[in-house]
Amino acid sequence: MTDDFATRSLRFETSDGLSLEAELIVPENARAAVVLCHPHPQQGGNMTSLVTSELFRSLPASGLAVLRFNFRGVGTSEGEHDFGVGEALDVIAALDTMTSECPALPIFLSGWSFGADTSLSVLDPRITAWLACAPPLRVLPLDDLTAAAGSDPRPKMLIIPEHDQFRDPASAIEATVSWLNTEIVAVAGADHFFVGRTHKVAALIVSTIDAQLAL
Repeated sequence: MTDDFATRSLRFETSDGLSLEAELIVPENARAAVVLCHPHPQQGGNMTSLVTSELFRSLPASGLAVLRFNFRGVGTSEGEHDFGVGEALDVIAALDTMTSECPALPIFLSGWSFGADTSLSVLDPRITAWLACAPPLRVLPLDDLTAAAGSDPRPKMLIIPEHDQFRDPASAIEATVSWLNTEIVAVAGADHFFVGRTHKVAALIVSTIDAQLAL
């Protein structure tokens, strides 16, 4: 259980035949769905990492279904780390799963760090908006991200820690100056790991989803 919401363990398959482990919460009367992408597997990242876990724990209380999963090669997910390239297939498979589980709900794609960059590389018609937490904007070539989410007219919110060790707010603004429909929000006092400020990340994500659903 996560804050009185039932967590269901499941597995899903990617288009290149890998079985990935995942967890899903669907609160009663869910109004939207969020797919969560975790930080860098080669630096210990997995679906239970700090920000991913906080969002998975807290978002259902706001009526949001949440799916978190382990990228290929992490935990019991099959395959090997693919530097953000094969992981894009993992994200699409997660979107497939959320669509199957919650077919009537708009889907928001959110990731932290490596997961943020990977999510920004994915173009899929089911994505309502991208909600990227501390994207380094360098896991994949910046030009690739610009050509993907950056050139898409759908909304993007980049939540950037004030003291991020990899991409601070000023640098993020400069890197995404050509991006369409992109909002950059700085989190005061935070570094890349948002320690003590994960609740602020969750609040930003909920308020952004609320605004999109109100349109």
